[in-house]
Amino acid sequence: MADLRGRFLKGVSLAVLFGLGAVSAAQADYFERINTYPVYKTLPKGADKATETVAEIIYASKDGRTLAFTDSPGDAIVFVNAANPLNLQPLGRTNHGGEPTSVAVGDKSAYAGVNTSEDYVNASGHLAVIALDSLGITAKCDAKGQPDSVAISPDGKFVAIAIENERDEDLNDGVIPQMPAGHLAIFDLDENGAPTNCDAVRIVDLTGLAEVAPNDPEPEFVSINSRNQAVVTLQENNHIAVVDLASGEVTANFSAGAATAENVPVKKVRMSDASGSAENVVREPDAVAWIDDERFVTANEGDYEGGSRGFTIWNAKGEVLFDSGNQMEHLGMAYGHYPAKRAHKKGTEPEGVAVGSFGGETLIFVNSERGNFVAVYKDTGADPEFVQLLPTHVGPEGLLAIPSRDLFVVANEVDDAEEGVRSHIGLYKFGAKAPAYPSVVSVTDPEKGAPIGWGALSALAADPKDPNKLYAVNDSFYKTGRIYTLDISATPARIVSYVDVTGSGQELLDLEGISVSREGGFWLASEGHPDKDRQHLLLKVDDKGAVQEEITLPQSLIDQSKRFSFEGVAEFEMNGQSLVAVAVQREWQDDPKGHTKIAIYNPADKTWGFVHYPLDAPKSAAGGWVGLSEIVSLGDGKFAVLERDNKGGEDAAIKQITVVSLEGVTPAAHGDNLPVLKKRFAMDVLPVMAEGKGWILDKPEGLTITADGRLILLTDNDGVDDAPGETQLIDLGPATRLN
Repeated sequence: MADLRGRFLKGVSLAVLFGLGAVSAAQADYFERINTYPVYKTLPKGADKATETVAEIIYASKDGRTLAFTDSPGDAIVFVNAANPLNLQPLGRTNHGGEPTSVAVGDKSAYAGVNTSEDYVNASGHLAVIALDSLGITAKCDAKGQPDSVAISPDGKFVAIAIENERDEDLNDGVIPQMPAGHLAIFDLDENGAPTNCDAVRIVDLTGLAEVAPNDPEPEFVSINSRNQAVVTLQENNHIAVVDLASGEVTANFSAGAATAENVPVKKVRMSDASGSAENVVREPDAVAWIDDERFVTANEGDYEGGSRGFTIWNAKGEVLFDSGNQMEHLGMAYGHYPAKRAHKKGTEPEGVAVGSFGGETLIFVNSERGNFVAVYKDTGADPEFVQLLPTHVGPEGLLAIPSRDLFVVANEVDDAEEGVRSHIGLYKFGAKAPAYPSVVSVTDPEKGAPIGWGALSALAADPKDPNKLYAVNDSFYKTGRIYTLDISATPARIVSYVDVTGSGQELLDLEGISVSREGGFWLASEGHPDKDRQHLLLKVDDKGAVQEEITLPQSLIDQSKRFSFEGVAEFEMNGQSLVAVAVQREWQDDPKGHTKIAIYNPADKTWGFVHYPLDAPKSAAGGWVGLSEIVSLGDGKFAVLERDNKGGEDAAIKQITVVSLEGVTPAAHGDNLPVLKKRFAMDVLPVMAEGKGWILDKPEGLTITADGRLILLTDNDGVDDAPGETQLIDLGPATRLN
């Protein structure tokens, strides 16, 4: 194969590649995901499982055995028994008759901010005090506005609430100021955790501090240190204030300033490429957490005009001690978690932060709301050191460190039952000897000074000579079709180079299959879509990705086609001929129910023949469909076929490999009666896909056999678009297991 772009840097950690500093295995342990808990399991008995449920802000009881989180669509604070983190159990839901925006937990009570505003002008809300023994509401204290973040002081003496009185984004294009102004609300607690000033909340005026809109502070998030100092972010104002809770005085305030992220995706195009830089972008911090009594960290999500795509460490005087620059962006690119649709906006969009002490080290956790990951850093007192990346479910929001139990928890808020995306609580245990994730990363592209961006890997092929080399392609989620080269000699596998597919007569390719050609180059299958004028194409390309030939189906068959078409492709030898098999995913108009086609192309005479493949009937309680994702030649006219349903999580039922053979079968021309292949079940891949303890991914899309006979499985992460974003590259063992 050609010397593709990029070099594989053996033995160099991702931390060194990104300039983050390395953490040696002898000095640092790691987190490993142990549970993914769907929030719909907390619904009352008999409730519709499809009911929208959300986990947004999450907190734990002092002993770490009870979790409490906000479910705003359900107007509830949800309590979960986490005594056994491997088997969470619902404790109950406390309904509030308004939207709970945040929650914090003390010794005896939980404290929820509840938004009861009629509209953006008539802002109202209260602090709800919930007894932990009964989960009943014992007090409702007027907060004099619409609450956002809630925090309880470490000594249990104060509850502070950021009263945002949020802006109407549809009014004047969301430009502030918009009245009424927000403030910081302080409630004083007695020894039993009850507010002593429930009827007379202390108000800290935050107007007149910021330059952007001094009369509309828009406080967003609050965190309290052991000195009972609250740090408050004024996100839309790009400002930060420090408040002494005992006196209610603002002791410091300062602009959050601007930051630059170099060599990151910035163009409005679906590609994960370092197309430019985000220069001098105002930070507009969202979440904030104290690291110690002198320093705190902000997640610079942005809202109004900014979002610098990273996180910043500050001292209480407002001095920047560290800014992550492009690190979060480059992590998303390297791990295949880059949200390319958001590249021109706020990129990975860091939103949440948490701090905790594990293994004698202070760790900083920063989430990417759009990239579906949490970056873990070790605090050094100077520049933090990257430790690992944790995959999450869709839309990570609340982060929670529970050092006393060696647990880290993520609340994932996105929930859409129709799209198969459900809100989850993710639990991670500290103490693993090595990171379990990722299974695939990319090295730095020397031409662009950033990791090779990738995602939506939809097919897999093995180099026929090198047992450590694989090839993969991306599908039409990205504007440009690419062929990636993977080195699997170490764990994780490295994407070391790529070439773009060029010269097609079709503007957008949907690459779903790849096979190495004996004559050099590759065969590619591009899935068609009749409603989008996208053809079903078999492509022959050279090793630089240049299209040499575009092959279409007979017109009579094109007339019968549907949206789910070409998937895997496999070159094979039979009866002295070199042929190409293409798997069609689902039934077309001319297929009998429950049957799809495998198309056989003869390059010598440019003819097509077809056989039918009998699909399993759906087995999931959630229904859905079953189709083909990949086909791999086993020699002598035999094939391994990857067959799956379109369900994920607990609804997943069919993710399997079957074996079929063309021996004694003559493919027929379209219009003739097609022979039906006999298939043999060979392997269930559901159990191995579930070993990561995450939401079972719905799309195992790639399958291949290495030059030394290993069977490798690959999943498609859909470009992190309403999907978890994880990519699994799984060694299933020797291919002889299929015999």
